[in-house]
Amino acid sequence: MASQVFYEDLRGTPKDPNFKRFARLLDAVDLKSTIARKKKRPLVAIKLHFGERGNTAYIRPIYLRQVVDKVWDYGGRPFLTDANTLYVGTRAEAVSHLTTAIQNGFAYAVVNAPLIIADGLTGTAEIEVAINQEQFISVYLSEAIVLADTFISLAHFKGHELTGFGGTIKNVGMGSASRKGKLAQHSNISPKVNQKKCTGCGDCVAHCAQQAIRIDPETEKAVIDPKKCVGCAECILICPYGNIEIQWNESIPIFLKKMVEYTYGVLKNKKDRAVFVNFITQVSPACDCYPHNDAPIVGDLGILASRDPVAIDQAAADLVNQSPGLPGCSLKDTSPGADKFRDLYPQVDWEIQLDYAEQIGLGTRQYELIKI
Repeated sequence: MASQVFYEDLRGTPKDPNFKRFARLLDAVDLKSTIARKKKRPLVAIKLHFGERGNTAYIRPIYLRQVVDKVWDYGGRPFLTDANTLYVGTRAEAVSHLTTAIQNGFAYAVVNAPLIIADGLTGTAEIEVAINQEQFISVYLSEAIVLADTFISLAHFKGHELTGFGGTIKNVGMGSASRKGKLAQHSNISPKVNQKKCTGCGDCVAHCAQQAIRIDPETEKAVIDPKKCVGCAECILICPYGNIEIQWNESIPIFLKKMVEYTYGVLKNKKDRAVFVNFITQVSPACDCYPHNDAPIVGDLGILASRDPVAIDQAAADLVNQSPGLPGCSLKDTSPGADKFRDLYPQVDWEIQLDYAEQIGLGTRQYELIKI
């Protein structure tokens, strides 16, 4: 049976501005009953990505305010949340993470809700959740995510160098994992350096938080130690010459399955108390974890909302692929109907995450797109 995915394009008018239309989108997905389903005054986790400092592609804070105000109106107690990153950056521990979030516009005065880093000061506030799936018997999730009564995911839909695209499943599965959980998902993926093209500039060495990359004194080329590498893939885009590549082996499919299983763990006890929103705006080719963002690959297509995490990602991917690519972006083939994510990352089969999510009962790839 197809799941409902509600869709708002961005054609606002003076009589029907975007915020009013976004409010109708939240009403259509029945946010009110989702919040009221657990108990009076439930704790409502609004899971998002605050954006790395220097990145500008993340969801605008003023949209978060609309969600927060709805939650307050419906009797919930909202908080904005994300977990610390595995790599060293401006969101690696809670102090820097909160500072970055505020600098990126997510201050209380703007969003009308407190900010809570879900896995605590250093990424160790976690709860082990049993799932008994193919890759994991149990998963390590951020404490605040598990303890929340209701879960709302707001994801910026964009390309991603390890998953093809990043949407709801990535926001929930990877984004809700503790540091230990992120390591468990990433640990079997190790990029490789193209030895013929490497210039030995050392940018990747300086950036690697795990000290997994060194310059070989004999060849003067970068070398990655697979025993130290955690598979965060930062070096792939950090290399100014594009000489660090994903290795095509079973690790990518396994990584995608691991991420899906973490999503399963988050939603295991929240399936009737979760809502998912995808912002298909400023669709950058790579993750918001970088301190920069490249030009969007397609125009701003709109906002989706659903109760099904699989259907909403499938719908978002379809909308992006059906659209013409923008001139001057990183796509080689900008024609409507071309697989934009395969174009960006030809070695990543992004459909694995949707197939596997459907297989383990997270949702369905079949959807009915309902325009608001």
